[in-house]
Amino acid sequence: MMNLIPEIEEALSFGEKGGGEFDTDGIMQMPYTIPAYVVTQFVDIVYEMPLMVSYDWPSWEEGQKILRDPDFDFDSIDIPTKCKLITAIIRNDRFADGALVRALESGLILKILKSIQRQLD
Repeated sequence: MMNLIPEIEEALSFGEKGGGEFDTDGIMQMPYTIPAYVVTQFVDIVYEMPLMVSYDWPSWEEGQKILRDPDFDFDSIDIPTKCKLITAIIRNDRFADGALVRALESGLILKILKSIQRQLD
């Protein structure tokens, strides 16, 4: 997982908007985000390690506050809590298309990963 940090730092883009498409009934489907390779690598590693935590992430108010605070000090929380944050971001992406790409673009994922790395060192 930590090997992805340089790739994330060097990435020029984490995804692009796909155009809306018509389904077989002629109904326009919502646009979607096409993730870059580093994004799919990240998700694959999170599931393989496994870093995904089973909990009621939509109801976790503390996590929502942390993720909305651009100045939050991730070094102030433990690694399991950081894994819960990663889980919430990835799960949210299933319901809010592009949430993971936005979390990478904003540097949020990178902040969490670097904080995990510091705790492991």
